[in-house]
Order: sequence, then C-alpha cells, then structure tokens
Amino acid sequence: MTLRFPLRGPRLDLRPFTVDDAAAAHRVYGDPEVMRFVGDGEPASPEQSAQMLADYAAHQARHGFAFWAVIERASGELIGDAGLEVTDQGIELGYTLARGRWGHGLATEAGRLCVEAADGPLALRRLVGLADLANPASATVLARLGFTDDGIVDAYGRPHRRFVRER
Repeated sequence: MTLRFPLRGPRLDLRPFTVDDAAAAHRVYGDPEVMRFVGDGEPASPEQSAQMLADYAAHQARHGFAFWAVIERASGELIGDAGLEVTDQGIELGYTLARGRWGHGLATEAGRLCVEAADGPLALRRLVGLADLANPASATVLARLGFTDDGIVDAYGRPHRRFVRER
C-alpha cells in the first residue's frame, strides 16, 4: 500500500522533500552542532545537502519510504527530517531537527508518525534505530517509541547504541 502525504501529527506534517527544500534543508544539515551525531558527524555543504534530497527521492521511488521533510505547521517552516531508510543495520528510523526545535518532543512526534506508517501502510515488521553513545536524548526518543536496547554496534565510524522494534 502507498503512503498518503502529508503524515500529520498534532504539530508536524511529514512529506517527501522537493528540490525547493534545498536551502531550508541545508540550514539544518549545514549546522555542525546538529550534524555531530548524524552520519559521519560532519556538517554538509550546500551541494551535499542537495544530494541528500535527491538520494531521499530515489530511495522513496525504490522502496516506498525514505527520509521526509518535517514541517512545523504553526510556522510552516521545514525544521528537519524524519523517516525510514534501508541500511546495513536493517530498516532504520532516523530524525534530524534544527537545533532551535530540540527539547520540545518534536523528534518523538515525528518518529511516532514514521512508526505508524511502518506499522500500517508499509507493513514493516522490524525497525532499528541508532543513537550515538554521546547522544542520550536520541536514545530516550527511541525508548519512548517502543524500541528496546539491543546493545552497542559500530555504525558510521563510531559506537552507537542499537535499538530494535518488532511487531
């Protein structure tokens, strides 16, 4: 079954990225503080940010899911991403939010929308989530979403705590 966008939460909408989102996405992906726990831990260049959006679109076309734009409804702003991606760990839930949006439960809300899509229309039985050992806030989000601790793994060149959610 296909997802219908936007995925709507109390404060957020999730939708596929468009090429017009590149500048707003780069404001998130280019922030060193935001990116220190994401991927290789380095901020993205504008070209790398645009490439990520193209990669997300290709992933969406191939698998029916990807990382999606997180839109804060009150402001209409693109404030980050959340979604699902096929990785060497399995189907991985991830989220990246602008620094000014941390600590307000938005990662949990965005993650919940992704889990609901996985459980419902996507019919995915198993999800993984990774949290850099130095990022306990991300581990807390995964626990709130019903993921259980599955130990420590090396991912993206550094240790992460892996969480698993099966239904």
